[in-house]
Amino acid sequence: MADLQDELKTTAEVGELDRPAAVWPEAEQLSPELPRLPELPELAKPSEFPKSPELPESAEPEPDAAADPLERAHAFLAGHPVADGYSGLPWALRHLPWFDLELGESAVDTDVPRMREGHVGALFWSLHLPEGLAGDRAVGATLEQLDLVTTVVQAHPEGLRMTRSASAVTDARNCGRVAVVLGPAGAPALGDSLGILRGLHALGLRVLTLAGASWASEAGLTRFGEEVLREMNRLGVLADLSGTSEATISRAFVASKAPVLFTRSAARALRPHPANLPDDVLAELGAAKGLCLVPLTAEQTGPSVRDVADHLDHVRTLAGPECVGLSGTYDSGAAHPQDLADASCYPNLIAELFSRGWSETDLALLTWGNVQRVLRSADFTARAAQQRRAPSSAKIAELDG
Repeated sequence: MADLQDELKTTAEVGELDRPAAVWPEAEQLSPELPRLPELPELAKPSEFPKSPELPESAEPEPDAAADPLERAHAFLAGHPVADGYSGLPWALRHLPWFDLELGESAVDTDVPRMREGHVGALFWSLHLPEGLAGDRAVGATLEQLDLVTTVVQAHPEGLRMTRSASAVTDARNCGRVAVVLGPAGAPALGDSLGILRGLHALGLRVLTLAGASWASEAGLTRFGEEVLREMNRLGVLADLSGTSEATISRAFVASKAPVLFTRSAARALRPHPANLPDDVLAELGAAKGLCLVPLTAEQTGPSVRDVADHLDHVRTLAGPECVGLSGTYDSGAAHPQDLADASCYPNLIAELFSRGWSETDLALLTWGNVQRVLRSADFTARAAQQRRAPSSAKIAELDG
């Protein structure tokens, strides 16, 4: 056993034989019959690596800038959908014996498939009435329209969702539904009663047009008119000033604690329509942080998509990018510009604005952000006012005589 142990190599010797001779030269002496491993070439220093040729800054243009404007518009609207500030759909549906907005309805300008194609994320459903309705008839007709809208939304749960706040609008959009916002309704729907205003708000009304009321005339807001506006602020109902006099507009800017809307107004400097706004009012609107929703109608903005873009440029310049939005006015009986025939056509308008150099930031405000700001401001103002002010019991006869 001792002889055998003398012939065995030690553990240290075995380890040495396993290592390259280039590292331990003495291993060559212990086992000269093993071939010497070739030495590895010396690694290059970092400074000796060849440099890749530098590309000019314009060699790789940004994908968005190089994309087709219409494709870019669709991609943009997928993340920043349109909040459409006016739709006459409720009154249009009253005259149809049967309809299905989920599958598509050719008798109207707006249905779920076309809203998805046009990337509409929220829609204000007008409760305006034909001219001539007043008093109890106006109140009753407005309640009937509210009932119709509720029935329609409940019958189309995969495409539509009723919303009553800014957060609910966002939730509906995140769930893939079009958020339905009730309003504007006409001032005659109140019947000169603040109690009816509160009842309409409880049913979901969020926008009221002041035009057509005796307390919001050419002379401006009366004492009762100002009380109506204060109660709207307390409830969170936005004031729509489209079609009102300049005296009413100026007084509403001062009296309202929440932002005011113009749901169907463009630039009078470009198109002399009575509902369009002069430049001084647009500048005043910007100072008040209100919102002008430019309508897509041939009568107010012109016969082409370029004409609509001209109005949007003008309003943005005078009022600021935070004070301009979109109002489709589809299903209202109005004629629409070329390439903007129905709710699916919004990408055509956004493509035109991209070609004019609008930034994505300004476009995001135009399509979605500005409407959300106004809705959130109304919610915040209402919560604050409800802590300071009880529901008003004022009567028009007491304040205006």
